[in-house]
Amino acid sequence: MTSTPRGPEEVQDQEVRTLLDERANRLRGRSDNTTDESVLMVAEFPLGEERYAIPLDSLRAALPLRLVTPVPLSQPHVIGVLRYQGQVLAALSLAALLGGHGWRQDPAVLLVVERGDGELCALDCEAIPRPLSMPTVAVEAARAQTEGPVTQVLMSGSRQVIHLIDLPRLFASTSGTRNVG
Repeated sequence: MTSTPRGPEEVQDQEVRTLLDERANRLRGRSDNTTDESVLMVAEFPLGEERYAIPLDSLRAALPLRLVTPVPLSQPHVIGVLRYQGQVLAALSLAALLGGHGWRQDPAVLLVVERGDGELCALDCEAIPRPLSMPTVAVEAARAQTEGPVTQVLMSGSRQVIHLIDLPRLFASTSGTRNVG
C-alpha cells in the first residue's frame, strides 16, 4: 500500500480536528468534576477605588448621563430627571446614596434600575457595568452578616471584594430620612 502525500489543506484540517478533539475532552472532564453551583448574575462597576454590583435582574438599561435634565433646588442626591420609555424618572447620585463615596472620574452612564417596589429610577455610574457571576453560597453567607444595603462579598477565585448593593434595602433606608425619587 502506497501512501499518497497529503496536501497542506489536509494536514491543516487534521491539526484543527485534533485541537478541537483535545478541547472537547478537556471540557468534558471539567463538567464531570464540577457540580452545578448556583450563581447570582450581577452588573459590576467601579465606585471610587472599590468595586460595586447590583443584581442583573434589577438592571433595565444603561443610558448616557447627558440625557438628564437638572432640577434646580433639588436635594443633593438628586441629579435631575430623564424620560425613559414614556416615564419621567429621577436620576440619583449613587455615591451620595451610599454615604459620600467619591467617584474616580465623572460619571458618564445612568443605570435604570428597579428599586424593589416596582418603580424605576436611574443611578449614575462611572462606566457601563460588566456582567459577573457570584456564587450564591458566598452571597447568602455575606448577607447573613450584614444588615445594611451593601454586602461585602469575597470572590474566592480572585480574592477581590465586591460590594453588592441590595436596592430595596438601599431605597428603604434612605426613604425614611429623605424623599428619594
